[in-house]
Amino acid sequence: MRKVIGIGETVFDIIFKEDNPVAAVPGGSTFNAIISLGRAGINTTFISETGDDRIGRRIIEFLKENGVNADSVSVYQGTKSPLSLAFLNERNDAEYIFYKDHPNDRLDFIHPAIERDDIVLMGSYYAINPVIRQQVAAFLDYAKAQGAIIYYDVNYRASHKHEIMRLTPNIIENLEYADIVRGSSEDFEIMYKKKDADSVYKSEISFYTKKFIYTQGSEPVELRADGGLSKQYTIEKTDTVSTIGAGDNFNAGFIYGMLKHGITRDIIDTGLTEEQWDGIVSCALRFSANVCKSINNYIDNDFASEIKQEMADFIEKQQ
Repeated sequence: MRKVIGIGETVFDIIFKEDNPVAAVPGGSTFNAIISLGRAGINTTFISETGDDRIGRRIIEFLKENGVNADSVSVYQGTKSPLSLAFLNERNDAEYIFYKDHPNDRLDFIHPAIERDDIVLMGSYYAINPVIRQQVAAFLDYAKAQGAIIYYDVNYRASHKHEIMRLTPNIIENLEYADIVRGSSEDFEIMYKKKDADSVYKSEISFYTKKFIYTQGSEPVELRADGGLSKQYTIEKTDTVSTIGAGDNFNAGFIYGMLKHGITRDIIDTGLTEEQWDGIVSCALRFSANVCKSINNYIDNDFASEIKQEMADFIEKQQ
């Protein structure tokens, strides 16, 4: 069975509405996607670190409860787990305040076994953090050599805007590793002061990879891909409780779509058909829409059961 390996930060999200706390849940960009994939029955592993405290223990328990292999999550004595405060506005979009001491970051883990056609998900500050860059790059070298498909979610926060020059070499290196890149309009406005998919793709992405997804909140998703493929996907309107995790679960749904539609390393190298892209993006939008219906950061259990059945039907047809 193909595996999905995520590498990223763990945080504990405290969510506020009208300045009152309404929920507290384990989180992190890649973490949220991996939890949703684990719930959906996908073989998942998470690589990260967490604090030696009650929150850290809860995060590891939560991974295991949702079917995620947590053997590569390191716990360091005397450290505290990072916190994220998420303030929902009148549109239920979130503004964040992060509490983490990045200079104390460490990353010491045994590489999980990776085989050809496995999928690696990376993104956010964790993927470009200079303190752990050597370890992250070594892991990506290993994954690439094994024939894994690498999916990079840029997810560049405004809190790191002042560091863009220092972090650009790591961003470029990640683009070189990546087979598929996703980023939001907000990411690229912060990084490059560009506001449309074509200008970002042509000037910043296409030299490194031809497979690019540009999301922009409730506006259509833009796809740019091999062979000059350029396409928009409309997002259906839904009653939104929270947009926290919407992009993360777009990633989860996209990866699920690649598994469901049998997208292998060979197909990545030769290029996907428009029909394959349509099927994958449809899955991404379904996952993203589901997570917006609750205060949680991941797909709900009913939807996860539906996805499990879909995958079981797909596997049965392949046999």
